[in-house]
Amino acid sequence: MSSDFYKKILENNKEWVERTLEKDPNYFKDLAKGQTPPLLWIGCSDSRVPANEIIGAKPGEVFVHRNIANMVVHSDMNMLSVLDYAVNVLKVKHVIVCGHYGCGGVKAAMGNDSIGIIDNWIRHIKDVYRLHDTYLNSIVNEDDRFNAFVEINVKEQVFDLAKTSIVQGAWRAGQDLTLHGWVYGLNSGFVTDLKVNISSNKDLDEVYQLKF
Repeated sequence: MSSDFYKKILENNKEWVERTLEKDPNYFKDLAKGQTPPLLWIGCSDSRVPANEIIGAKPGEVFVHRNIANMVVHSDMNMLSVLDYAVNVLKVKHVIVCGHYGCGGVKAAMGNDSIGIIDNWIRHIKDVYRLHDTYLNSIVNEDDRFNAFVEINVKEQVFDLAKTSIVQGAWRAGQDLTLHGWVYGLNSGFVTDLKVNISSNKDLDEVYQLKF
């Protein structure tokens, strides 16, 4: 990060605060009182996929967790901690797993090149490919296969999310909680709802049978 760029982003922050206070003098005072977001967003770390901006949400309306390729890994205590807080403390009503076309993590999982320590994370994505290799390998066009893998990966993460003890516990308690799977188009700005909307174990069984 160059010193000029670093200075610029600090200046940008000051300008943003000034503009915000001009519109609403109490904006930050109100924001500091707490958060009651109705939504948890599990997305990719890619800098081109900003959760709030994509859905036009204000600060305080979306609780966010991001990692490479928007994965739900059952041994990932970071993700589980965010999920537990969102579901059991914030009482969110919706969890969206949002992938995006052109995802570098998904692309890396389609090849055999070693990138570094990230190889250990990519292994989880490769496991998803292995589950659907017959279908994916039948897609001749590489771009189409890549897009299909992005979509399948999102669906599998939603299903894994539904199986966590946190979500299962919320459903047993009668909590209003629905899981969704989306894919964002970098070249269009639009999201695609993959129609894996799950709010119970019955939904989970029905949707899984329908989609695979």
